[in-house]
Amino acid sequence: MRWSLIRVSLAVTAMVVIAFAVPLGLVVRELARDRALTNAERQAAAIAPALVITTDRQELDRAVATTQAGAEDRIAVRVPAHAGSPAVDLGTHRATRADLDRAASYGEASTVRVPGGYALLRPTAVSSGTAVVEVFVPEADVTRGVATAWVVLAGVGLALIVGSVAIADRLGARMIRPAVRLASAAQQLGEGDLGVRVQEDGPGELRAAAAAFNAMADQVVGLLANERELAADLSHRLRTPLTVLRLNTASLGDGPAADQTRAAVAQLEREVDQIIRTAREQRAPAPGAAGCDAAEVIRDRMAFWSALAEDEDRAVSTAGADRPVRVPVARAELAAALDAMLGNVFRHTPEGTAFAVDVHSSADSVIVLVSDAGPGVADPAAAVRRGHGDGGQGSTGLGLDIVRRVAESTGGDIAVGRGVLGGAEIRLYLSRGVSVRPVAASRRRRHL
Repeated sequence: MRWSLIRVSLAVTAMVVIAFAVPLGLVVRELARDRALTNAERQAAAIAPALVITTDRQELDRAVATTQAGAEDRIAVRVPAHAGSPAVDLGTHRATRADLDRAASYGEASTVRVPGGYALLRPTAVSSGTAVVEVFVPEADVTRGVATAWVVLAGVGLALIVGSVAIADRLGARMIRPAVRLASAAQQLGEGDLGVRVQEDGPGELRAAAAAFNAMADQVVGLLANERELAADLSHRLRTPLTVLRLNTASLGDGPAADQTRAAVAQLEREVDQIIRTAREQRAPAPGAAGCDAAEVIRDRMAFWSALAEDEDRAVSTAGADRPVRVPVARAELAAALDAMLGNVFRHTPEGTAFAVDVHSSADSVIVLVSDAGPGVADPAAAVRRGHGDGGQGSTGLGLDIVRRVAESTGGDIAVGRGVLGGAEIRLYLSRGVSVRPVAASRRRRHL
């Protein structure tokens, strides 16, 4: 907007300067020409009295020599012949004989163009007829002072343009500064800085926009606070049935199934506690902590799910998790995403269905693939939309949404299709080339 104001001011001032300077420059040129021709007319008029008195060549020579133009050999006189006296022709004529004859016949002063300037022809009646006085006006006399005047006009016009641009820039800066602050605050709010507010100043429209922004930011803070408390309250309600479940697992005795059940209950309690703490935090975790070894997380989660897979007689394979694979995702978030993908395999495929987990890494990305030999996904696009899970099997539609948000927090994405085992395949793309954003912040940014 600031540059737009400067361009408008520049265009308007330039048009005004041109509208006044061009006609004024033409007037200056005409004034210089009129001045030179008027001076020539005065020089010619000084010869007229001598022609009326006498047509003697010597007398006319002395009269011509007394004038400035005559001294510079710029005056010529032509006197026609008379009975008993020859024609007199003084000085150097620049005009043609036809021009001289025409001026004598018309009896009026005229100006004709000649090489190097103009010739003023002034007829004067004498006893022998009509004499013609020619005064040569050089081009330099006609244009004397014109170039200087044009340079002065150009300088004044340029100064006016520069001054108008400077004033427009200052005025534009005063108008734009509040808009820049508002845009910066909006960007900070979009990046998760909920404490940013805008000073309400500037033009009335910008003050109203700043007030609306501040009200919106306050409302967003209130809504997020209510959301955190609601999430914390709902998570807290799970502690009572979890306590009962933990007490019941104590009576299961020993054995792999009992140990696995107790470990699952303990993990569920930790996840609920983490949800409560995260929901009530007012500050996002530091980006530097949001990184882990994907291979280690995959091995850990596969150790958990392999026991259940063995109970259901499922064939399991893992590839690419035998070497470190760093990803810009927190360990808990990546583990939650893997659990969501593997949980879908157990939930939506019959017992005995094989599945595999593969990880592929490159310099700028990491791909985690979870594929199975089940019936596949009928509508892949709906599967990744929040709340569009298979309600017939008790799904809330949030599992793949968790996976998607983890991918988007790194600038990646997920894809659902058919894999090499013949069933569904979920591809989790994690980008290594972007700054790390917490998953919760990524979700807030998308909904805001």
